[in-house]
Amino acid sequence: MQREVASTADQTSRSLPFQVRGSLQTVLALRLLEPDDPEFLTKLVEKIAYAPDFYRDAPIVLDLAAVTDREPIDLVRFAEELRRHRLVPVGVQHAGPAWLEEAERAGLAVFAAGGPGGAAQSGRGVQPPRGARRPASAMVVTEPVRGGQQLVAHEGDLVVLAPVGHGAEIAAAGHIHVYAPLRGRAYAGIEGDESAMIFCDQLDAELVSIAGVYVVNEEIDTTLLGKRVRISCMGDRLHLAPMS
Repeated sequence: MQREVASTADQTSRSLPFQVRGSLQTVLALRLLEPDDPEFLTKLVEKIAYAPDFYRDAPIVLDLAAVTDREPIDLVRFAEELRRHRLVPVGVQHAGPAWLEEAERAGLAVFAAGGPGGAAQSGRGVQPPRGARRPASAMVVTEPVRGGQQLVAHEGDLVVLAPVGHGAEIAAAGHIHVYAPLRGRAYAGIEGDESAMIFCDQLDAELVSIAGVYVVNEEIDTTLLGKRVRISCMGDRLHLAPMS
């Protein structure tokens, strides 16, 4: 009898045109401090301009912890403005009752306090993967950064001791050090610091960027591919040099 029930369940599952599964996605956490500031969107656009490819079409959770007791803003209009700038609001977090009503009107989901973006209020709200730690001046990651992962050190440097795979994205307000192959995208100086640099043991990046100045793989001197390289910003261009 048990075998028959299991068989029927399997057949029912196979007959469905979809599967519902849990997944872990990286989500940008946008913490609202002064949402009524008339220059809010202007300043936000200026900030994401330093790494436009990194932020483009990024899902966003609005972190309302700092304003949860205030009168809510018009989230319908606010969400429309974010979409106009190629950011995708998907929900709210730390919302009080009035904000929850506004979020429902705007069609935004409600995330628990420990949900996406809740534990890491920097960068894209990405929690460091297992094996990562945050010293005072740097985030150190010891495990591979795989395709589809996005990792940000919003304060200080990012040090990666394992490969960064194709389709992965790493970013830092300061320098980026990759003591392994770098095959994905790397964004240093995302707060506009032109003195930030990128160091890697084996360069095969899809894109490297410092303070918004970038080069793609096809533009990299082929003699540097697979080599130890230091990348710095010189005005409106990047300088890539081999390291001995």
